[in-house]
Amino acid sequence: MLKRKMIRKIIITSSALFALLLIYIIPNEEKLQIKQNLEYVDLEVTTNNIYLLDYYNYLGKTEVVINSTGVEEKVKELVEVLISGGSGENKIPNGFKSILPSDTKILSVNYEDGLIKIDFSKDLLNINKDLEEKMIEAIIYTVTSVDGVNKLIIYVEGDILTKLPQTGTNLPSTLDRNFGINKIYDFTKTNDINQVTIYYLNKYNDNYYYVPVTKYLNDNRDKIKIIIDELTSTNAYNTNLLSYLNSNTELLAIEEQPDILELTFNSYIFSDVDSKDILEEVIYTICLSIKDNYDVNEVVIKNENEEILTTVLKEIK
Repeated sequence: MLKRKMIRKIIITSSALFALLLIYIIPNEEKLQIKQNLEYVDLEVTTNNIYLLDYYNYLGKTEVVINSTGVEEKVKELVEVLISGGSGENKIPNGFKSILPSDTKILSVNYEDGLIKIDFSKDLLNINKDLEEKMIEAIIYTVTSVDGVNKLIIYVEGDILTKLPQTGTNLPSTLDRNFGINKIYDFTKTNDINQVTIYYLNKYNDNYYYVPVTKYLNDNRDKIKIIIDELTSTNAYNTNLLSYLNSNTELLAIEEQPDILELTFNSYIFSDVDSKDILEEVIYTICLSIKDNYDVNEVVIKNENEEILTTVLKEIK
């Protein structure tokens, strides 16, 4: 009998302790879960555009995760990814590779009024002749993809880099996107040359990304007309570069207002005429191309005087 009572007391005591334990544990778990959720929400992943060599030896626009917030810190972190075997190499997406020579060091980065000054170690000069121009292009396009940066000056151990390291070709002391990228020369005379940068699609495995190509040609038309003609061309000069713009698409009218470029197309601009949908890839190839060639903030796409789409260029990354 006593044994049975003791057992009963033990059971009751154990049950009470278990109940108390639940009272204390469950709220703590809920608080912990709430804390974890809050920490997850607060943890924002920031990415930035970067231009890296792709499988086809083009400089392609892709993204990498960055931890920095200030302009100088962002620039330094991105340029570290451009260095072969550098500390940022683990951030490079599949199908891409860095271009700056290994052992290159960033000695300093200074920012003021839209201008970045980067001082490199002399290892930067140990670049292959075939890649020296693309190296400069990669630095320019990567650095100017940071908000607030429009131009840059490259230094090598305190001296401004004014020539390509191997060929000795002259460089402007101050560089911007007018330098061009993935250059194609398609002209027959040296006067009346128009420079136009056009964004195409490229693909590695199942991943699509954008490739800017700067073409130099004897064509005095408005750059947007050249852009649309190139994107609708069935005679692509390189089958690796893609455009989803229908070959029957026609640009019917252009109206450039302060900060706005209005474009009127025929109905072939649509992927679906009934719903008047335009493929995202078509919007991006057109808008990225305009962003590199025009000083406007918005692109308005029309069909038969009906406004179909308005895109703010600063939101196109």
